[in-house]
Amino acid sequence: MDLNTVTSFRRPTAREDLRLGAGETLLAGGTWLFSEPQPGTTGLVDLTTLGWPAVELLEDGTLRIGATCTVAELVGSPLVDPLAPLVRSAADALLMSFKIQHAATVGGNIALALPAGAMTSLTAGLGGVAVVWTPDGGERREPVAELVRGVGTTSLAAGEVLRAVDVPPAALAVRTAFRRMSLTPHGRSASVVVGAGDRITVTAATTRPVVLDAGRLEEGLAAVDCWYDDPHGAPDWRAAVTATLAREVVRELGA
Repeated sequence: MDLNTVTSFRRPTAREDLRLGAGETLLAGGTWLFSEPQPGTTGLVDLTTLGWPAVELLEDGTLRIGATCTVAELVGSPLVDPLAPLVRSAADALLMSFKIQHAATVGGNIALALPAGAMTSLTAGLGGVAVVWTPDGGERREPVAELVRGVGTTSLAAGEVLRAVDVPPAALAVRTAFRRMSLTPHGRSASVVVGAGDRITVTAATTRPVVLDAGRLEEGLAAVDCWYDDPHGAPDWRAAVTATLAREVVRELGA
């Protein structure tokens, strides 16, 4: 879709270039940005020109996923080989074409904070920590499971930029499992459950990521108070389906 309100386009080369003017919006893959009218947007600032590595392994073994890393780059990176089945399952859960997978970014998917955001499912499920650049030149860190606060709502404040997601070294060594359900074979995810070790993370069925302890699963499920309600599934159905999927994940992890 053409954004006929946009009159400027900037290609930043340094962090200080990320200070947004009135009407400016950050651009990464643009798959959502260009999918519908953006009447308040008059300028675009392209994050991809900053040259952030797509995926890198830090000295302490942390797997860093750049916010501008595309879904295709993440799936194809040899650095995610220990998590390859889980990464591929999450990417496929987005039900996007190969063209979109080569454009949509991990950071963009998380920042949109959609319940069915599969990169939120993946990174929150692995205990990923968001690295956020603050307007004062500093940095703050927050678990992805807490950064996403609700439907379309994150903790990102005005002027803050999601720089990367750090996946802890321990997450690269644990056994993982993935389950997904939707109302139709090719429909939007209505429930996604990611298991990593003893960590069970529910997304899509809830308005925000919910992290449960595999050893106290039933107690955790009973305490969930944010089941999502939309045309892709009623709250009671999502709760029932999620319970079934979560039990399957726990059994698989313990097998």
